[in-house]
Amino acid sequence: MSKYNHSKESEQQRIDQIKEQVKREITALTQHDQKTKSEIIHLRKTFWEDVTVNMDNPEDALETVLSIKQQSELLGERERTHGTMDQTIRRLEKIQSSPYFGRIDFKEEGQDDSIPIYLGVASLLDEEKQNFLIHDWRAPISSLYYDFSPGEAYYTSPEGTTEGEMTKKRQFLIQNGTIVSMFDTGLTIGDDLLKEVLGNEANPQMKSIVATIQLEQNQLIRDESSRYLVVQGAAGSGKTSAALQRAAYLLYRHMDTLQANQMMLFSPNPLFNSYVSKVLPELGEENIEQTTFQQYVQKRIGKSFEVEDAFTQTENLLTLIDESEYDQRVSSIRYKSSLVFKALIDRYLSRLSKQGMQFKQVRFRGEVLIDASRISAYFYSLDQSISMANRMKLTAEWLLIKLTRLEVLERKNGWVEDEIELLGAEAFQEVRKEYQQEYEDQDGDFDEAKFERKQLAKKIVAKQFKPLKNAVKKMAFVHVDRMFVNLFKQAHEDTPNDWERICSQTLTNLNNRLLRFEDVTPYLYVKDQLAGSKSNHAIQHVFIDEAQDYSPFQFEYLKLIYPTAQMTILGDINQAVYAQSQHQLTMLDESLHTGKGHHVMHLTKSYRSTSEIVEFTKQMIPKGDLIEPFNRQGQKPEVKVVSAPEEQLEGIIQEIERLKEHGHQSIAIITKTAEESKKVYRNLNERISLKLLTKDSYEFEQGIHVVPSYLSKGIEFDAVIVHDASDQVYAHEHERTLFYTVCTRAMHELILFSLGETCTFLKEVDQATYHVEQVSK
Repeated sequence: MSKYNHSKESEQQRIDQIKEQVKREITALTQHDQKTKSEIIHLRKTFWEDVTVNMDNPEDALETVLSIKQQSELLGERERTHGTMDQTIRRLEKIQSSPYFGRIDFKEEGQDDSIPIYLGVASLLDEEKQNFLIHDWRAPISSLYYDFSPGEAYYTSPEGTTEGEMTKKRQFLIQNGTIVSMFDTGLTIGDDLLKEVLGNEANPQMKSIVATIQLEQNQLIRDESSRYLVVQGAAGSGKTSAALQRAAYLLYRHMDTLQANQMMLFSPNPLFNSYVSKVLPELGEENIEQTTFQQYVQKRIGKSFEVEDAFTQTENLLTLIDESEYDQRVSSIRYKSSLVFKALIDRYLSRLSKQGMQFKQVRFRGEVLIDASRISAYFYSLDQSISMANRMKLTAEWLLIKLTRLEVLERKNGWVEDEIELLGAEAFQEVRKEYQQEYEDQDGDFDEAKFERKQLAKKIVAKQFKPLKNAVKKMAFVHVDRMFVNLFKQAHEDTPNDWERICSQTLTNLNNRLLRFEDVTPYLYVKDQLAGSKSNHAIQHVFIDEAQDYSPFQFEYLKLIYPTAQMTILGDINQAVYAQSQHQLTMLDESLHTGKGHHVMHLTKSYRSTSEIVEFTKQMIPKGDLIEPFNRQGQKPEVKVVSAPEEQLEGIIQEIERLKEHGHQSIAIITKTAEESKKVYRNLNERISLKLLTKDSYEFEQGIHVVPSYLSKGIEFDAVIVHDASDQVYAHEHERTLFYTVCTRAMHELILFSLGETCTFLKEVDQATYHVEQVSK
């Protein structure tokens, strides 16, 4: 027997022993869990039988409340125990199928022997609970696997730095408890293991990458010192995957102080949320909070405006024919996304702190209770050295006092008596009970009927005034909309040459109750500065994916709404597809991250696509030569030039059939616009089973998809068919990053159809890196 086979046999024996131990643990836990579930069912059925219910007097009522509380706590404790055991069983089942993915032998300085350390997605102790059979990949000692080759090595833990020598590094691919592949390597992650993992077909959900984390990705994952960690990574460099592993690492590292609901992921679209939804559960962690910037702002703005989203903005721009109109719209978008515009708003707000603040009248039953001029007078009577936010709070407190006094006076008005007459018997019985509890034993002449009507009047008016008081607490008396409109009606210093045109178009939109996407962040910024910030101090960590699509203004705004959170900011400037970020400063720009606590990382190695696809696509972008493809071979991209739409349609159908025969399960036909996607879908739907992805799609599944370019961001497919790469479709320089993004979605095969002459971006690519075919009938 060869040394390799002997080693593999002994490793398999160890796995078999672990499987047996895990099987025993699962059996014991399942039995215990069944007993706990039975107790839960019994407690739910007999809940009220074991509760003493007596409301005759305050003492009995208190005893009833305590009895219910005690029974609820008992039930809650059993339910939590069941949840924990269920989670542990699922974790053990994963260990049983694939216990670990790596082994390192480490000899500490001063020790004679090396100790084998096995790494998996979760830790496992031996049956005596004395020694680790498997270490969690997030444990401090596990960093050796990712950071070092055999030789001198060290790791850092809360106890300090431990130095020594790594004498072996071994990698495993284990399926259903059986070793499929095993490699001894001197690299961080051996090419053989990576090729096996990356060569698989795409999944409808992103998978955990803990077995293939690279050195630079590990640094991203374990960074705890940066307030703002900024990652500029090439397409397919594993940014998003590493970020999710980072979330899992932080939850493990700070398990006593950090919960999943204290983390927020801003993703590019709802479809992406579905795509990444399995990563953290695979690692035994709950999913963190997820949203898109659009969902956040829509929730904040509500129905007071029609709110344009980034996809609609992009679609409108891509379909604009008039270049002058396009240039004007883009100019407005870029200015409103800039820190220069934020500075203009800050100067405007500073002036409002002295004069010009607009307030709403406080009305009740059609009459003015407190005039806007009185509110303004009180606000400006406050010391100007007090911040605007605190002056607003003091004004709200003053209004609440005024409303409380007016509420007392309102009880005597005639409409209150009318309301009392319309009340049912239950209302009278309720106040009669209050009278009995408080005043029944009083001596002397006490008018019970007068008391009843007085209490009923108090309750009726309080109910009517409650919405008013709530509105004041929410600062609804501040006329934000009018002051935002006034921003575009007033003269300002240092405005662009086309400021008058920008103002005119903006005011037209606002009068029609439309907020363009470029106006959303400025509007919310003004609102929060005037009516009080909606800061969220509960969120401790924010992840922002596709950060190249966020402007510096948006970055400043996100820092305001999450003032205490650390941020992990990930993106690729070469995939900027929105007008506000193309050839402009974005959240990724290093000039925004020069202060203390800012750390910028660069990931230049691309793992998603074959080396042929990477070599082809990297020629389309500036500094593309810095991108390093992983050595996974495949076919060269194919460019098929057709002369008629019928040839294009037939060619796409033939390619789909060929790709399916090759086993590709996830195929995307990517168009430039949503309108184009709809047309392609209609033409193909009767002949091929396929799905149309739109901005409202929430689930990502395997199959054949038709998707517009800007919605394909962040997702990968086995094969990509670019619907039309002609110079009639991708005709402008500002579409370069869009075209690059589309082509980099392909993992294994990339086919580009061109209806007529190919676009400039293809002509710039070395023809030796792709095949060209002239297709004709």
